Amino acid sequence: MPETAVRSARRIRRAARAADSAARQTDRANAAAALQRALDRRDNGGVTGH
Repeated sequence: MPETAVRSARRIRRAARAADSAARQTDRANAAAALQRALDRRDNGGVTGH
Protein backbone atom coordinates (compact mmCIF):
# COMPACT_ATOMS: atom_id res chain seq x y z
CA MET A 1 0.00 0.00 0.00
CA PRO A 2 2.69 2.60 0.84
CA GLU A 3 4.43 1.83 -2.45
CA THR A 4 1.33 2.96 -4.38
CA ALA A 5 1.34 6.28 -2.52
CA VAL A 6 4.98 6.80 -3.48
CA ARG A 7 4.22 6.11 -7.14
CA SER A 8 1.28 8.50 -7.02
CA ALA A 9 3.44 11.24 -5.50
CA ARG A 10 6.08 10.75 -8.20
CA ARG A 11 3.45 11.03 -10.90
CA ILE A 12 2.18 14.31 -9.42
CA ARG A 13 5.69 15.75 -9.22
CA ARG A 14 6.35 14.82 -12.84
CA ALA A 15 3.13 16.51 -13.98
CA ALA A 16 3.99 19.62 -11.97
CA ARG A 17 7.45 19.74 -13.52
CA ALA A 18 5.96 19.48 -17.01
CA ALA A 19 3.57 22.36 -16.28
CA ASP A 20 6.46 24.41 -14.87
CA SER A 21 8.47 23.68 -18.01
CA ALA A 22 5.61 24.88 -20.22
CA ALA A 23 5.29 28.07 -18.19
CA ARG A 24 9.03 28.64 -18.41
CA GLN A 25 8.91 28.15 -22.18
CA THR A 26 6.06 30.69 -22.46
CA ASP A 27 8.04 33.18 -20.36
CA ARG A 28 11.05 32.66 -22.60
CA ALA A 29 8.98 33.23 -25.75
CA ASN A 30 7.47 36.40 -24.28
CA ALA A 31 10.92 37.69 -23.33
CA ALA A 32 12.23 36.99 -26.83
CA ALA A 33 9.27 38.83 -28.37
CA ALA A 34 9.77 41.81 -26.04
CA LEU A 35 13.46 41.96 -26.93
CA GLN A 36 12.64 41.84 -30.63
CA ARG A 37 10.11 44.69 -30.25
CA ALA A 38 12.69 46.77 -28.37
CA LEU A 39 15.27 46.18 -31.10
CA ASP A 40 12.71 47.06 -33.79
CA ARG A 41 11.85 50.30 -31.99
CA ARG A 42 15.52 51.17 -31.74
CA ASP A 43 16.04 50.47 -35.45
CA ASN A 44 13.05 52.64 -36.40
CA GLY A 45 14.02 55.56 -34.16
CA GLY A 46 16.41 58.43 -34.71
CA VAL A 47 16.41 61.37 -37.10
CA THR A 48 15.19 59.48 -40.16
CA GLY A 49 12.92 57.06 -38.31
CA HIS A 50 9.22 57.42 -37.58
